[in-house]
Amino acid sequence: MTFQQELNSWWFPKALTTFPVPEVGEKAPVSSKLPLPNQNGKPTVIAFLRHCGCPYILSPLFFLLTFVPVAEKTFQELRKLAGKHPEINFVAVSHSDEEATEKWVISVGGEWDVHVVVDAERELYAQWGLGVASTWHVLNPWSMYSVYQLGKKENIWNLPTESGSRWQTSGSFAVDGDGAVRWTGVAKAADSIPDFRDALKALGIEV
Repeated sequence: MTFQQELNSWWFPKALTTFPVPEVGEKAPVSSKLPLPNQNGKPTVIAFLRHCGCPYILSPLFFLLTFVPVAEKTFQELRKLAGKHPEINFVAVSHSDEEATEKWVISVGGEWDVHVVVDAERELYAQWGLGVASTWHVLNPWSMYSVYQLGKKENIWNLPTESGSRWQTSGSFAVDGDGAVRWTGVAKAADSIPDFRDALKALGIEV
C-alpha cells in the first residue's frame, strides 16, 4: 500500500446512474455477476461492503487518527452465520479490485463459506441502489466515536487501503429462493453494521 493509494481512496468515484433500493417483495436486480435466484435454489444474504480494507478512518493525511474497519466487522458477522446456516447462500460484494480484495480476504482470515464477488466498476452497487455517500454520512462525529469504541472493545483496527473509495455506501439484503427481496438494510452512516439476524428472520430462519 502506498501513500498515493491511501489518498486515492478519498477521491470521489465516478458518478453512476443509481437505481432505487429494491423494495421488499420486488424481484432482485438481475446480473450475471450475481445471479438470483441462485442455481441451487437457496435463499441468499448479500452484504455490499464499503470497500475491502475499509478502514473507516481519517487516514494519516487527516491528523493520524485511525478508526475501526467496518467492512471487516461486517464480513466477520456474515462469515459467522454462513458457517451455521448451510441452507443459505452468503455473498459479500467488494468494489475494490480483484488483487486488493483477495489480499484483504486473506488478511481477515479467509472467506470460509462466504462467496466473494468483485464489482470494481460498482455496477452491482448502483443496481441495488447504493450510491455515493455524503460528507456527513462518512465523517459525522458520532460515527467516528462509535467505531473507535468498537475497535477498543474488539481489537479490529485499520488495514491498508489499496483499492476502492471511502465514499461508496454499503448495504445488505436478503433474497428468497424465488429471487424476491425479503429484507433490506441500507447503511445510514459509515459506521453502520447490519444485523444479519434480521435478514435470516425475514427468510423464515430461526436464530
